[in-house]
Amino acid sequence: MAEYDLDLFVVGAGSGGVRAARVASELGARVAIAEMDRMGGTCVNVGCIPKKLFVYGSHFAYDLRDARGYGWSTEAAFDWAMLRANKDREIARLNRIYQGLLERAGVDLLRGRARLLDAHTVEIDGIGRSAKRILIATGGRAIVPDIPGREHALTSNAMFSLEALPKRAMVVGAGYIALELGSVLCALGVNVTIVHRGEEILRGFDRDLRCHLHDELEGKGIRIVLETQVKELRKCGSGFEAHLDNGEALATDFPVFAIGRAPNVEGLGLEGIGVDLGQRGGIVVDDDFTSSVRSIHAVGDVTDHIQLTPVAVAEGMHFAHHFYGQGEHRIDYTNIPTALFCQPELATVGLTEAQAWHCCQDVRVYKSVFTPLKLALSERKEHTIVKLVVDASNDRVVGCHMAGHGAAEIIQGLAVAMKAGATKAQFDATIGIHPTSAEEFVTLR
Repeated sequence: MAEYDLDLFVVGAGSGGVRAARVASELGARVAIAEMDRMGGTCVNVGCIPKKLFVYGSHFAYDLRDARGYGWSTEAAFDWAMLRANKDREIARLNRIYQGLLERAGVDLLRGRARLLDAHTVEIDGIGRSAKRILIATGGRAIVPDIPGREHALTSNAMFSLEALPKRAMVVGAGYIALELGSVLCALGVNVTIVHRGEEILRGFDRDLRCHLHDELEGKGIRIVLETQVKELRKCGSGFEAHLDNGEALATDFPVFAIGRAPNVEGLGLEGIGVDLGQRGGIVVDDDFTSSVRSIHAVGDVTDHIQLTPVAVAEGMHFAHHFYGQGEHRIDYTNIPTALFCQPELATVGLTEAQAWHCCQDVRVYKSVFTPLKLALSERKEHTIVKLVVDASNDRVVGCHMAGHGAAEIIQGLAVAMKAGATKAQFDATIGIHPTSAEEFVTLR
């Protein structure tokens, strides 16, 4: 008789958990997975996918303006309810796909809130299941500050169930989520103010890109208030009033806080069985995603590591192959590309200029700012910036950065070149596709 009911019990059916459960089961393990909400986690339901759909929908506002310069008469009306309903239908389809993937792989799907009773037992709705290993993949949750009126504060989740577009939105924060949601709302005609405590948006990104994007967002009509925090939020009639520490009282209909996410560990019972948590509450794991309790593991945002969906998927794959396969799948965390789907789009891979100066003895920087050809016949003013950072000692390209239309698609390809160790000379020797924005990367001198 088997010592445990299962080989693996996964808590959380998001990107990392589903990949780990599916691959482990296909490799022969007896696997169950628990989920208390919709399948697919944050990314599918209130993150990457619905956000990108809203970005596509909102960008038609700019496309229609551009079309006039190309001879098209653009009489159009926008229907928010239709976009939201179509988004909901697509998310429901993806929920079914995730469930189908697990079922076809032979994973036992359990619905309900899971809690660990000990190092090998998970309880759901009063029923315990034992497993040799337990994988926590519960992701993260949006946080709001502890200020007077915090009960009125909304998170980015509220964007995806809005009944009607607000007239005035206050978005607190200046990272991925804040700038993406602010861009969507602005394009759809909402008066948007971004409030950020820092001295510039997008902390951690290349300075040239940060400043460029700041100017472009303001050019689209977004007001950006820096070095400022919300002290209090009050309900005022049908709207709200945010009292800022610069003395301003900001009227808004939609107060959204996108100031960060915390690992989702509450109620799991981890502390009671000795699982170490980090300063920000994430589960501390080693290179093979094992916690301080050897039978308990974690992947994805719950580890407070790199909060990107493809990273969680890669970690889930590594975990499954390490413990149930040949252990050959490894993760290279260097040069992970990332993108902000704000408007204009921003994408980056590798080192910023400042980081390069800390890592390399000598650095060469190549940069170009231009108006893309698509806008030559448009009344709209938007600029693209491309930038290469090069280690002068060996000519290796160590950073590629871009803000402009198609940035994510372009940087994804350049990430492959960087992973292969491409040099600036090899970029220069590559013939560009003309006329494109991408060719700028191989014509920088």
